[in-house]
Amino acid sequence: MGTDLHAPLGGNRKTGSRRPGVLRLGRIAASLCLFAIGGFSLYTAFRGDGLERSKPPAAEQAATPPNTPPPPTTTATKTPDGMPRAEPRSGATVEQMVTGDGSVITKYSPRPRDGSGPVLVDAMQIGQDPRMAAQPNEALLEETPFGRLPIVGPDGRRPMDQYARPASGARGVRIAIVVSGLGLSQTGTQRAIAELPEEITFAFAASGNSLQRWMQEARRGGHEILLQVPLEPFDYPTNDPGPETLLTTKPAARNIENLHKAMGEITNYTGVMNYLGGRFLSDSTAMEPVMRDIGKRGLLFLDDGTSAQSKTAAVAKGTELPYAFADLQLDGQLDINAVLKKLDELERIARKNGQAIGVASAFDESVDAIAKWSEEAAMRGIEIVGVAALSNDPKNP
Repeated sequence: MGTDLHAPLGGNRKTGSRRPGVLRLGRIAASLCLFAIGGFSLYTAFRGDGLERSKPPAAEQAATPPNTPPPPTTTATKTPDGMPRAEPRSGATVEQMVTGDGSVITKYSPRPRDGSGPVLVDAMQIGQDPRMAAQPNEALLEETPFGRLPIVGPDGRRPMDQYARPASGARGVRIAIVVSGLGLSQTGTQRAIAELPEEITFAFAASGNSLQRWMQEARRGGHEILLQVPLEPFDYPTNDPGPETLLTTKPAARNIENLHKAMGEITNYTGVMNYLGGRFLSDSTAMEPVMRDIGKRGLLFLDDGTSAQSKTAAVAKGTELPYAFADLQLDGQLDINAVLKKLDELERIARKNGQAIGVASAFDESVDAIAKWSEEAAMRGIEIVGVAALSNDPKNP
Protein backbone atom coordinates (compact mmCIF):
# COMPACT_ATOMS: atom_id res chain seq x y z
CA MET A 1 0.00 0.00 0.00
CA GLY A 2 1.36 3.50 -0.84
CA THR A 3 2.31 6.20 1.69
CA ASP A 4 -0.51 8.47 2.94
CA LEU A 5 0.71 12.06 2.33
CA HIS A 6 -1.92 13.42 4.73
CA ALA A 7 -0.84 11.28 7.72
CA PRO A 8 0.34 13.19 10.82
CA LEU A 9 4.10 13.68 11.04
CA GLY A 10 5.75 10.83 13.04
CA GLY A 11 2.61 8.60 13.04
CA ASN A 12 0.63 6.13 10.90
CA ARG A 13 -2.87 6.94 9.65
CA LYS A 14 -4.04 3.33 10.25
CA THR A 15 -2.72 2.66 13.76
CA GLY A 16 -2.15 6.17 15.13
CA SER A 17 1.13 4.93 16.67
CA ARG A 18 4.02 7.44 17.16
CA ARG A 19 7.73 6.98 17.39
CA PRO A 20 8.96 7.46 20.98
CA GLY A 21 12.08 9.38 19.85
CA VAL A 22 10.09 12.05 18.01
CA LEU A 23 7.76 12.54 20.98
CA ARG A 24 10.68 12.93 23.35
CA LEU A 25 12.32 15.56 21.11
CA GLY A 26 9.02 17.47 20.91
CA ARG A 27 8.70 17.58 24.70
CA ILE A 28 12.29 18.84 25.08
CA ALA A 29 11.74 21.60 22.49
CA ALA A 30 8.53 22.73 24.22
CA SER A 31 10.31 22.86 27.58
CA LEU A 32 13.11 25.00 26.13
CA CYS A 33 10.60 27.47 24.65
CA LEU A 34 8.78 27.83 28.00
CA PHE A 35 12.09 28.34 29.80
CA ALA A 36 13.15 31.06 27.33
CA ILE A 37 9.82 32.91 27.60
CA GLY A 38 9.90 32.77 31.38
CA GLY A 39 13.47 34.07 31.51
CA PHE A 40 12.64 36.99 29.18
CA SER A 41 9.58 37.90 31.29
CA LEU A 42 11.71 37.98 34.48
CA TYR A 43 14.24 40.21 32.71
CA THR A 44 11.65 42.72 31.56
CA ALA A 45 9.95 42.71 34.97
CA PHE A 46 13.18 43.69 36.70
CA ARG A 47 14.03 46.24 33.95
CA GLY A 48 10.71 47.99 34.53
CA ASP A 49 10.35 49.49 31.03
CA GLY A 50 11.34 46.46 28.94
CA LEU A 51 14.21 46.66 26.50
CA GLU A 52 16.62 49.50 27.16
CA ARG A 53 16.31 52.38 24.74
CA SER A 54 19.45 53.16 22.85
CA LYS A 55 21.12 56.49 23.57
CA PRO A 56 23.00 58.56 21.03
CA PRO A 57 26.77 58.60 21.43
CA ALA A 58 28.18 61.33 23.64
CA ALA A 59 29.94 62.85 20.64
CA GLU A 60 26.64 63.28 18.84
CA GLN A 61 25.04 64.93 21.85
CA ALA A 62 27.95 67.32 22.17
CA ALA A 63 27.72 68.18 18.47
CA THR A 64 24.24 69.66 18.85
CA PRO A 65 24.52 73.43 18.38
CA PRO A 66 24.04 75.34 21.63
CA ASN A 67 21.17 77.36 20.15
CA THR A 68 19.19 74.32 19.06
CA PRO A 69 15.95 74.32 21.10
CA PRO A 70 15.56 71.24 23.27
CA PRO A 71 12.81 68.84 22.24
CA PRO A 72 9.55 69.46 24.11
CA THR A 73 8.82 67.07 26.95
CA THR A 74 5.90 64.69 26.90
CA THR A 75 4.49 66.23 30.07
CA ALA A 76 4.12 69.76 28.67
CA THR A 77 0.54 69.15 27.56
CA LYS A 78 -2.01 66.40 28.02
CA THR A 79 -5.07 65.20 26.20
CA PRO A 80 -8.45 65.38 27.98
CA ASP A 81 -8.06 61.77 29.14
CA GLY A 82 -4.72 62.57 30.79
CA MET A 83 -2.36 60.97 28.24
CA PRO A 84 0.84 63.00 27.73
CA ARG A 85 1.06 64.63 24.31
CA ALA A 86 4.48 64.90 22.64
CA GLU A 87 5.74 66.92 19.71
CA PRO A 88 7.12 64.97 16.71
CA ARG A 89 10.75 65.80 17.56
CA SER A 90 10.54 64.90 21.24
CA GLY A 91 12.07 61.48 20.49
CA ALA A 92 14.99 62.77 18.46
CA THR A 93 18.26 64.62 18.87
CA VAL A 94 18.34 67.33 16.21
CA GLU A 95 21.67 68.59 14.88
CA GLN A 96 22.12 71.28 12.26
CA MET A 97 25.21 72.10 10.22
CA VAL A 98 25.71 74.99 7.81
CA THR A 99 27.67 74.10 4.68
CA GLY A 100 29.98 76.40 2.76
CA ASP A 101 27.24 77.51 0.37
CA GLY A 102 24.90 78.42 3.24
CA SER A 103 22.71 75.34 3.02
CA VAL A 104 21.52 73.88 6.31
CA ILE A 105 21.81 70.11 6.84
CA THR A 106 19.63 68.69 9.61
CA LYS A 107 20.48 65.34 11.19
CA TYR A 108 18.03 63.39 13.36
CA SER A 109 19.11 60.60 15.73
CA PRO A 110 16.98 58.70 18.29
CA ARG A 111 16.81 59.79 21.89
CA PRO A 112 14.62 58.67 24.80
CA ARG A 113 11.55 60.71 25.62
CA ASP A 114 11.03 61.98 29.14
CA GLY A 115 8.80 59.89 31.37
CA SER A 116 7.52 56.40 30.68
CA GLY A 117 4.44 54.78 29.24
CA PRO A 118 2.53 55.64 26.09
CA VAL A 119 2.33 59.15 24.63
CA LEU A 120 0.20 60.70 21.89
CA VAL A 121 2.58 62.02 19.23
CA ASP A 122 1.05 65.11 17.62
CA ALA A 123 2.44 64.86 14.10
CA MET A 124 -0.04 67.19 12.41
CA GLN A 125 1.72 70.23 10.93
CA ILE A 126 -1.10 71.89 8.97
CA GLY A 127 -4.44 72.11 10.72
CA GLN A 128 -5.70 70.74 14.00
CA ASP A 129 -7.53 67.59 15.06
CA PRO A 130 -11.24 68.60 14.98
CA ARG A 131 -11.71 67.04 18.41
CA MET A 132 -9.17 69.52 19.81
CA ALA A 133 -9.95 72.49 17.54
CA ALA A 134 -11.58 74.59 20.27
CA GLN A 135 -8.54 74.23 22.55
CA PRO A 136 -5.24 76.03 21.93
CA ASN A 137 -1.89 74.33 21.62
CA GLU A 138 -0.24 75.45 24.87
CA ALA A 139 3.21 75.24 23.25
CA LEU A 140 2.13 78.11 20.94
CA LEU A 141 1.21 80.53 23.73
CA GLU A 142 3.09 82.77 26.13
CA GLU A 143 1.77 84.33 29.33
CA THR A 144 1.88 88.15 29.30
CA PRO A 145 0.23 90.99 31.25
CA PHE A 146 -2.22 91.24 28.33
CA GLY A 147 -3.20 87.56 28.38
CA ARG A 148 -1.95 84.55 26.47
CA LEU A 149 -0.39 85.67 23.19
CA PRO A 150 0.53 83.51 20.18
CA ILE A 151 4.17 82.55 19.62
CA VAL A 152 6.15 80.20 17.40
CA GLY A 153 6.57 76.83 19.14
CA PRO A 154 9.91 75.33 20.21
CA ASP A 155 9.81 73.03 17.18
CA GLY A 156 9.22 75.93 14.77
CA ARG A 157 5.49 75.35 14.37
CA ARG A 158 3.52 78.55 13.76
CA PRO A 159 -0.04 79.34 14.87
CA MET A 160 -0.93 80.01 11.22
CA ASP A 161 -0.01 76.39 10.48
CA GLN A 162 -1.56 74.82 13.59
CA TYR A 163 -4.94 76.52 13.25
CA ALA A 164 -5.22 76.65 9.45
CA ARG A 165 -7.96 74.79 7.68
CA PRO A 166 -6.21 72.09 5.61
CA ALA A 167 -6.67 72.41 1.86
CA SER A 168 -6.88 69.45 -0.50
CA GLY A 169 -3.74 70.40 -2.41
CA ALA A 170 -5.49 69.62 -5.68
CA ARG A 171 -4.96 71.82 -8.71
CA GLY A 172 -7.95 73.98 -9.45
CA VAL A 173 -9.76 77.18 -8.64
CA ARG A 174 -9.49 78.17 -4.97
CA ILE A 175 -11.50 80.86 -3.19
CA ALA A 176 -11.38 82.11 0.39
CA ILE A 177 -14.40 83.94 1.80
CA VAL A 178 -13.98 85.90 5.03
CA VAL A 179 -16.99 86.97 7.09
CA SER A 180 -15.83 89.75 9.40
CA GLY A 181 -17.14 91.72 12.37
CA LEU A 182 -18.08 88.63 14.38
CA GLY A 183 -18.57 89.36 18.07
CA LEU A 184 -20.01 92.84 17.53
CA SER A 185 -23.58 91.54 17.21
CA GLN A 186 -24.59 88.53 19.28
CA THR A 187 -27.45 87.53 16.97
CA GLY A 188 -25.40 88.12 13.82
CA THR A 189 -22.50 86.09 15.18
CA GLN A 190 -24.73 83.21 16.25
CA ARG A 191 -26.46 83.14 12.86
CA ALA A 192 -23.19 83.16 10.91
CA ILE A 193 -21.78 80.27 12.95
CA ALA A 194 -25.01 78.30 12.64
CA GLU A 195 -25.68 78.79 8.92
CA LEU A 196 -22.38 79.19 7.10
CA PRO A 197 -20.44 76.10 5.92
CA GLU A 198 -17.21 75.21 7.68
CA GLU A 199 -15.07 76.31 4.71
CA ILE A 200 -15.85 79.98 5.41
CA THR A 201 -13.21 81.91 7.39
CA PHE A 202 -14.45 83.98 10.33
CA ALA A 203 -12.86 87.25 11.53
CA PHE A 204 -13.61 88.28 15.12
CA ALA A 205 -13.43 91.96 16.11
CA ALA A 206 -11.18 92.45 19.16
CA SER A 207 -13.76 94.83 20.67
CA GLY A 208 -16.57 92.26 20.42
CA ASN A 209 -18.35 90.46 23.24
CA SER A 210 -18.12 86.84 24.43
CA LEU A 211 -15.28 86.27 22.00
CA GLN A 212 -13.84 83.19 23.69
CA ARG A 213 -17.19 81.40 23.60
CA TRP A 214 -17.86 82.33 19.97
CA MET A 215 -14.34 81.36 18.98
CA GLN A 216 -14.75 77.91 20.48
CA GLU A 217 -18.08 77.37 18.70
CA ALA A 218 -16.58 78.46 15.39
CA ARG A 219 -13.56 76.19 15.81
CA ARG A 220 -15.74 73.21 16.73
CA GLY A 221 -17.62 73.89 13.51
CA GLY A 222 -14.39 73.58 11.49
CA HIS A 223 -13.82 77.27 10.69
CA GLU A 224 -10.46 78.96 10.35
CA ILE A 225 -10.50 82.27 12.23
CA LEU A 226 -8.77 85.66 12.18
CA LEU A 227 -8.54 88.47 14.72
CA GLN A 228 -9.57 91.97 13.60
CA VAL A 229 -7.46 94.74 15.15
CA PRO A 230 -8.73 98.38 15.02
CA LEU A 231 -6.47 100.62 12.91
CA GLU A 232 -6.74 104.37 12.31
CA PRO A 233 -8.94 105.36 9.31
CA PHE A 234 -8.47 108.60 7.35
CA ASP A 235 -11.45 110.27 9.03
CA TYR A 236 -10.46 109.39 12.61
CA PRO A 237 -11.78 110.33 15.18
CA THR A 238 -15.06 111.07 13.37
CA ASN A 239 -14.99 107.44 12.35
CA ASP A 240 -13.67 105.66 15.44
CA PRO A 241 -12.90 101.90 15.21
CA GLY A 242 -13.11 101.62 19.00
CA PRO A 243 -10.90 101.58 22.09
CA GLU A 244 -7.19 100.78 21.82
CA THR A 245 -7.07 101.79 18.14
CA LEU A 246 -3.57 101.74 16.66
CA LEU A 247 -2.72 105.31 15.55
CA THR A 248 -0.05 106.81 13.30
CA THR A 249 0.52 109.55 15.91
CA LYS A 250 1.29 107.10 18.73
CA PRO A 251 4.79 105.77 19.45
CA ALA A 252 5.55 102.26 18.25
CA ALA A 253 5.68 100.90 21.81
CA ARG A 254 2.12 102.10 22.49
CA ASN A 255 0.80 100.60 19.25
CA ILE A 256 2.49 97.27 20.06
CA GLU A 257 0.90 97.37 23.52
CA ASN A 258 -2.56 97.93 22.01
CA LEU A 259 -1.89 95.16 19.49
CA HIS A 260 -1.07 92.77 22.33
CA LYS A 261 -4.23 93.76 24.22
CA ALA A 262 -6.25 92.78 21.15
CA MET A 263 -4.28 89.57 20.66
CA GLY A 264 -5.00 88.48 24.21
CA GLU A 265 -8.77 88.46 23.68
CA ILE A 266 -8.90 85.00 22.05
CA THR A 267 -6.67 82.18 20.84
CA ASN A 268 -6.60 79.72 17.92
CA TYR A 269 -6.41 82.31 15.13
CA THR A 270 -4.17 82.06 12.08
CA GLY A 271 -3.64 85.77 11.65
CA VAL A 272 -4.64 89.39 12.02
CA MET A 273 -6.96 91.41 9.79
CA ASN A 274 -7.43 95.17 9.78
CA TYR A 275 -10.62 96.71 11.13
CA LEU A 276 -10.85 99.95 9.09
CA GLY A 277 -7.36 101.52 9.09
CA GLY A 278 -6.92 103.33 5.76
CA ARG A 279 -4.55 105.93 7.24
CA PHE A 280 -2.56 103.44 9.30
CA LEU A 281 -2.08 101.08 6.37
CA SER A 282 -0.75 103.94 4.24
CA ASP A 283 1.97 104.84 6.77
CA SER A 284 4.87 102.40 6.45
CA THR A 285 6.69 103.90 9.44
CA ALA A 286 3.76 103.17 11.75
CA MET A 287 3.10 99.78 10.14
CA GLU A 288 6.59 98.31 10.20
CA PRO A 289 7.00 97.51 13.95
CA VAL A 290 3.42 96.23 14.17
CA MET A 291 3.76 93.95 11.15
CA ARG A 292 7.14 92.72 12.36
CA ASP A 293 5.59 91.67 15.68
CA ILE A 294 2.73 89.88 13.91
CA GLY A 295 5.14 87.96 11.72
CA LYS A 296 7.47 87.13 14.61
CA ARG A 297 4.55 85.45 16.34
CA GLY A 298 3.93 83.10 13.43
CA LEU A 299 0.78 84.84 12.18
CA LEU A 300 -0.35 86.12 8.79
CA PHE A 301 -1.85 89.52 7.98
CA LEU A 302 -4.92 89.93 5.78
CA ASP A 303 -5.47 93.36 4.22
CA ASP A 304 -9.17 93.80 3.43
CA GLY A 305 -8.28 95.66 0.24
CA THR A 306 -10.31 98.81 0.95
CA SER A 307 -7.34 101.22 0.95
CA ALA A 308 -5.79 102.04 -2.43
CA GLN A 309 -2.82 103.60 -0.59
CA SER A 310 -2.03 100.50 1.49
CA LYS A 311 1.67 99.73 2.03
CA THR A 312 0.96 96.19 3.25
CA ALA A 313 2.80 94.39 0.45
CA ALA A 314 5.98 96.46 0.73
CA VAL A 315 6.12 96.29 4.54
CA ALA A 316 5.28 92.57 4.61
CA LYS A 317 8.07 91.72 2.18
CA GLY A 318 10.54 93.74 4.23
CA THR A 319 9.61 91.95 7.45
CA GLU A 320 9.05 88.45 5.97
CA LEU A 321 5.44 88.57 7.14
CA PRO A 322 2.99 86.13 5.50
CA TYR A 323 0.23 88.28 4.01
CA ALA A 324 -2.78 88.28 1.71
CA PHE A 325 -5.04 90.86 0.05
CA ALA A 326 -8.78 90.65 -0.39
CA ASP A 327 -9.70 90.93 -4.07
CA LEU A 328 -13.28 92.02 -3.56
CA GLN A 329 -15.68 93.50 -1.03
CA LEU A 330 -18.81 91.40 -1.37
CA ASP A 331 -21.48 93.43 0.41
CA GLY A 332 -20.99 97.08 -0.44
CA GLN A 333 -24.68 96.93 -1.32
CA LEU A 334 -26.80 95.12 1.28
CA ASP A 335 -29.02 93.07 -0.97
CA ILE A 336 -28.84 89.29 -1.37
CA ASN A 337 -28.90 89.47 -5.18
CA ALA A 338 -26.19 92.14 -5.21
CA VAL A 339 -23.99 89.97 -2.97
CA LEU A 340 -24.58 86.95 -5.22
CA LYS A 341 -23.44 89.01 -8.23
CA LYS A 342 -20.27 89.98 -6.33
CA LEU A 343 -19.63 86.31 -5.56
CA ASP A 344 -19.95 85.50 -9.26
CA GLU A 345 -17.46 88.28 -9.97
CA LEU A 346 -15.12 86.79 -7.35
CA GLU A 347 -15.38 83.46 -9.17
CA ARG A 348 -14.36 85.11 -12.45
CA ILE A 349 -11.30 86.64 -10.75
CA ALA A 350 -10.38 83.25 -9.31
CA ARG A 351 -10.73 81.47 -12.66
CA LYS A 352 -8.42 84.05 -14.23
CA ASN A 353 -5.78 84.06 -11.45
CA GLY A 354 -6.24 80.60 -9.97
CA GLN A 355 -7.41 81.99 -6.62
CA ALA A 356 -9.24 84.91 -5.03
CA ILE A 357 -10.28 86.25 -1.63
CA GLY A 358 -13.61 87.92 -0.86
CA VAL A 359 -14.57 89.78 2.32
CA ALA A 360 -18.03 90.46 3.74
CA SER A 361 -19.57 91.50 7.04
CA ALA A 362 -21.85 89.35 9.17
CA PHE A 363 -25.09 90.93 7.89
CA ASP A 364 -28.12 88.72 7.29
CA GLU A 365 -28.10 89.42 3.55
CA SER A 366 -24.42 88.53 3.29
CA VAL A 367 -24.78 85.32 5.30
CA ASP A 368 -27.77 84.19 3.21
CA ALA A 369 -26.01 84.89 -0.10
CA ILE A 370 -22.74 83.21 0.89
CA ALA A 371 -24.54 80.14 2.24
CA LYS A 372 -26.55 79.80 -1.01
CA TRP A 373 -23.57 80.38 -3.33
CA SER A 374 -21.27 78.03 -1.43
CA GLU A 375 -23.66 75.09 -1.87
CA GLU A 376 -23.19 75.20 -5.64
CA ALA A 377 -19.50 76.18 -5.78
CA ALA A 378 -18.12 72.63 -5.49
CA MET A 379 -20.24 71.48 -8.45
CA ARG A 380 -18.46 74.12 -10.57
CA GLY A 381 -15.02 72.83 -9.57
CA ILE A 382 -14.33 75.50 -6.93
CA GLU A 383 -12.61 74.68 -3.66
CA ILE A 384 -13.37 77.05 -0.80
CA VAL A 385 -10.31 77.23 1.45
CA GLY A 386 -9.11 79.12 4.52
CA VAL A 387 -7.19 82.37 4.08
CA ALA A 388 -3.94 80.76 5.26
CA ALA A 389 -3.92 78.54 2.17
CA LEU A 390 -3.85 81.61 -0.11
CA SER A 391 -1.34 83.77 1.79
CA ASN A 392 2.02 84.85 0.39
CA ASP A 393 4.28 82.95 2.77
CA PRO A 394 8.05 83.56 2.54
CA LYS A 395 8.67 80.21 4.26
CA ASN A 396 6.59 78.34 1.67
CA PRO A 397 7.05 80.30 -1.57
